Amino acid sequence: MTNPVHHERQGRRFRLPAWTLKRGLEVLFLLGLAPVVALTGLVLAGVDNRAVDLLAQFVAPALSATVLLTAGLALLRMRAAAGLAGFAGLLLVLAVWPQWFPGGPAGEPDAPVVRLYSANLFYLNNDTARIRQSIEAADADIVVLIELASDPALKIDELLAGYPHRAASMRLDQTRGPSRSVIASRWPLTPRADPPDGLHSVAATVRTPLGPVNVVGVHLTRPWPFQHSWGQISQTMALDTVIEGLDGPVVAAGDFNSVSSARIGKQVRRDLGLHPAPGFPGTWPGDLPAVLGITIDQVYASPDLAFVSRRLGGSTGSDHRPVVTGITRAAR
Repeated sequence: MTNPVHHERQGRRFRLPAWTLKRGLEVLFLLGLAPVVALTGLVLAGVDNRAVDLLAQFVAPALSATVLLTAGLALLRMRAAAGLAGFAGLLLVLAVWPQWFPGGPAGEPDAPVVRLYSANLFYLNNDTARIRQSIEAADADIVVLIELASDPALKIDELLAGYPHRAASMRLDQTRGPSRSVIASRWPLTPRADPPDGLHSVAATVRTPLGPVNVVGVHLTRPWPFQHSWGQISQTMALDTVIEGLDGPVVAAGDFNSVSSARIGKQVRRDLGLHPAPGFPGTWPGDLPAVLGITIDQVYASPDLAFVSRRLGGSTGSDHRPVVTGITRAAR
């Protein structure tokens, strides 16, 4: 006789309600966003701290990420988290505004415009043809090159064809290869004295249609924690010494390793009396879309000069994007 088959009774599975999982995720987002709000508040308050200064460099990409996060949270109907993300985004807008829209004097109507091209070429970048293509496309009057590597330096006449007037810095020996900085111009120029020890720069007075303009190519060290925080500050003080020795309008361009609204940018504006070109879109790192980058490649000018345009140049093969600015006489 066949024994009857009895179905095995299975225990009931425990499942969290969907609303509980959603609520848990929202709490995690709230906990993650709270430090962003707090740190952005410290940046806005201008707290003079090296860690806060490092965070101030990244407010632009943080804003892009926060806008996307806010939209995603809103679609998921996580109202509390979306609200906090929106508030964080608002604080980030306030933090990034001074570098994207720094103000500055208006240009004098009908005054000549001088176009300046400045680029950190990266000292391991030997793509002379690509660098030349970028310079040609910019059609600038003055060219400032930072970290010019050995091979392009050997082909300088090919690289800077059309810019016969040049000034170069002393060679800077890096860990993996030497480099130097160069100012080249379509118009005659006069090289200036070598910079103080500890500052890598090159300076020249260019005879432009605006009159003599002092051009300084600058490369500051990296910020903390890559280098000690005093390094950038002391180099900016040395740059102040260079500019104090110049008569007439000044343009300082190059890799400042700092956005204009962070500590070094504020020091340049306060102590050197220079104002920055707008800082959007970003210049570094070059592999990311420019809207996600940060603008550490700056162009500053004295109050008697005004910026009328600012855009990014074509790729040079470097991890930095070039900057092309239009500069004219400031309206009186």
